[in-house]
Amino acid sequence: MKTTRIIGLIFCLLITAAVIPVQIKAQTLKENAALDQKVEKFLADHSERWYDMNIPTADGKTIYDLIIKGNYKSALEIGTSTGHSGIYIAWALSKTGGKLITIDIDEERHKTALENFKKAGLSDYIDSRLADAHQLVKELKGPFDFVFSDADKNWYKNYFMDVDPKLKVGGCFTTHNISERRRMGEGDYLEYVRSLKNYESTLNTAGGGLLITYKRTEK
Repeated sequence: MKTTRIIGLIFCLLITAAVIPVQIKAQTLKENAALDQKVEKFLADHSERWYDMNIPTADGKTIYDLIIKGNYKSALEIGTSTGHSGIYIAWALSKTGGKLITIDIDEERHKTALENFKKAGLSDYIDSRLADAHQLVKELKGPFDFVFSDADKNWYKNYFMDVDPKLKVGGCFTTHNISERRRMGEGDYLEYVRSLKNYESTLNTAGGGLLITYKRTEK
């Protein structure tokens, strides 16, 4: 009888150990059905209007999933455009309890993005900056656990090097418009990132070429 009880206790402990992590993960996500509905409607209504240097929907969904999976909270976007990617990032952050800093140098795109963020109901999760990212990225203190880089391609390596000390271990640095065809700026950047021993990169080609890079160790 004693042996049976011990076996039963061990079984219960194993079941509890398997269930608890799932429960904890679920509890960390903040559900807001009304916001979800508003964002989904906005994206559906504007699905054919993202012309001005915005990402395809496939990449937006991938970025959203990365943030949710990593439970990231402190995000940086380099290159806002008119806000398509920022909406996906902020939407995910609304569930993890995080916030996005996004930067664009063009005043018209910046203003349009602000309007889009407001219409999508996500303004509270976004700090949108009109600035030169070459300078501002250097000045931001961080730390960040998620980065989306989609600005001037010949500056990709510089952005990465400026953010590297501010990116948390376990954090994710994503870069858009990357291809194995090795165009000049993007090719040099891809080769550089892949040479770093403390980072691990994969190239997602479902959309516009999204390089997904995880920081595994500090050095």
